[in-house]
Amino acid sequence: MIARWNASPINWRLIRVRAGQNPLMVVGVVVCVVWMLISIFAGQLAPYDPFQQNVMARLQGPSDAHWFGTDQLGRDVLARVLYGGRTSLPAGLLVIVTATVIGTIFGAIGGYIGGLGDELLMRFTEVFMAFPIIILAMAIAAALGPSVNNAVIAMVVVWWPSYARIIRSLVISVKSNEYVESARTIGASPVRVLFRTILPNCVAPALVMATLDVGNAILIFAGLSFLGLGPEPSSPEWGRMVSDGIDYFDQWWLSTFPGLAILTVVMALNFIGDGLRDLADPRTRKTLR
Repeated sequence: MIARWNASPINWRLIRVRAGQNPLMVVGVVVCVVWMLISIFAGQLAPYDPFQQNVMARLQGPSDAHWFGTDQLGRDVLARVLYGGRTSLPAGLLVIVTATVIGTIFGAIGGYIGGLGDELLMRFTEVFMAFPIIILAMAIAAALGPSVNNAVIAMVVVWWPSYARIIRSLVISVKSNEYVESARTIGASPVRVLFRTILPNCVAPALVMATLDVGNAILIFAGLSFLGLGPEPSSPEWGRMVSDGIDYFDQWWLSTFPGLAILTVVMALNFIGDGLRDLADPRTRKTLR
């Protein structure tokens, strides 16, 4: 029988204990779930059409009619904040999922084959890592043209190398274990050994990193939108809304509410990432048995 990942059942007691000891993780989960539900049901929750313009009601402060006020075109800010999650949240998640898949493939292959092939793959990834993420993403997005799809592509291009590096190091540390040697001895193919025996034991650190990076990806996506390299100007997207508020500094509500939306989501994801890091720490698990 081919050696496979020696996974144990989910330790729900450990999860409950850690949740009790880390209330910030619970808060993060609740906040993320709330924002996901808001994004899904934005059509039912929004008091107005986010694209509906009413010049007669432009730049009105928060009131009973418009809880978050109106923007320079008379559009309801609350409606646009609620709909903004439909763009920012999927964009950040898509970037990290795609970057994780690409980086995992490159890093796993490089770490497993070693030698010249590993050197070539890692030198290729370092070409992308030589530039700051936001600068390279801006350059790629500007070259491709402003749009949601191009912003996501630009971010994936600059994000996957970090996952390639961490997966490579994990694969190198795992491939010398006895159960991997056993899989090779009984005739498992290199592809099966890599993807069925080695990679499952490298998941936890990458998962923690991905959870933390979703928040960072949302921030970078908002930054690209702020600079005009994301969605079109009329789109209800948080970064674009903050950018629109810069020209109307006295109307504080234009930037404050979408900025708070970004802040709450990013902090919640960081809380979840910190909690998952504690769960993945063997020393923590040992103390809770």
